[in-house]
Amino acid sequence: MTEQLRLMAVHAHPDDESSKGAATMAKYVDEGVDVLVATCTGGERGSILNPKLQGDTYVEEHIHEVRRKEMDEAREILGVKQAWLGFVDSGLPEGDPLPPLPEGCFALQEVDEAAGALVRLIREFRPQVITTYDENGGYPHPDHIMTHKISMVAFEYAADTEKYPEEAFGPAWQPQKLYYNQGFNRQRTEAMHQAMLDRGLESPYTQWLERWEKMGIKEREITTFVPCGDFFEIRDKALIAHATQIDPDGGWFRVPMDIQREVWPTEEYELAKSRVETSLPEHDLFAGIREN
Repeated sequence: MTEQLRLMAVHAHPDDESSKGAATMAKYVDEGVDVLVATCTGGERGSILNPKLQGDTYVEEHIHEVRRKEMDEAREILGVKQAWLGFVDSGLPEGDPLPPLPEGCFALQEVDEAAGALVRLIREFRPQVITTYDENGGYPHPDHIMTHKISMVAFEYAADTEKYPEEAFGPAWQPQKLYYNQGFNRQRTEAMHQAMLDRGLESPYTQWLERWEKMGIKEREITTFVPCGDFFEIRDKALIAHATQIDPDGGWFRVPMDIQREVWPTEEYELAKSRVETSLPEHDLFAGIREN
């Protein structure tokens, strides 16, 4: 295939791109693929999760601007392009009963209308492959679930000029494949957990596995394993750039890099939609496209 390969990763908030599929993106950038991150919201209602920054008045009062700067740094580290869709963070409702979502937030938008912003970006960037979240959002944050909804509509209708006229949304384009990020899967987690125990080390995944067992979470079908172990350091550096969200001394980074590369040197995806023929399991998001 002589045409430029292009990958679009659709995410809910700044930092999601660095915790889900970042090494994959860095690998493809290194291969010359054009990669664009579409960030649905500004993360304005995200909590400050790094204990080192909690209580910082400037960060608390300027969280939107701070998270934009963090995204700029992560984008540079990964070598990707990035675009904001401009929706407002819905926040993660807590309590029993759950409080209503804030008026005007992303998760309360009309799906087809909100998908129009993504259709416009798809038609401009013209990706062959899109990655996004499954119907559960990866985890049930309302913005993650909404990201899934608009991604599915945009994939199906980016080439439909009756639903989304060219005058308003640009010339039609049909992406060829759509994947769900499934990096936090049971296979990987159990393998890394056991590898840590076998080496006499404390596993950061003990509570994860206990919680999954208690909740009865079923394993998704993993169809695609992208080898990207050489880019795990870039992934971690990009993640640490989101300083309000990530504690560099936290659980994200407790598995030594040599163990990660030895035990599980891939990132995983679930092929959800394909308009090209491919054989499973895959090891390339562009399988079936490169050959055409």
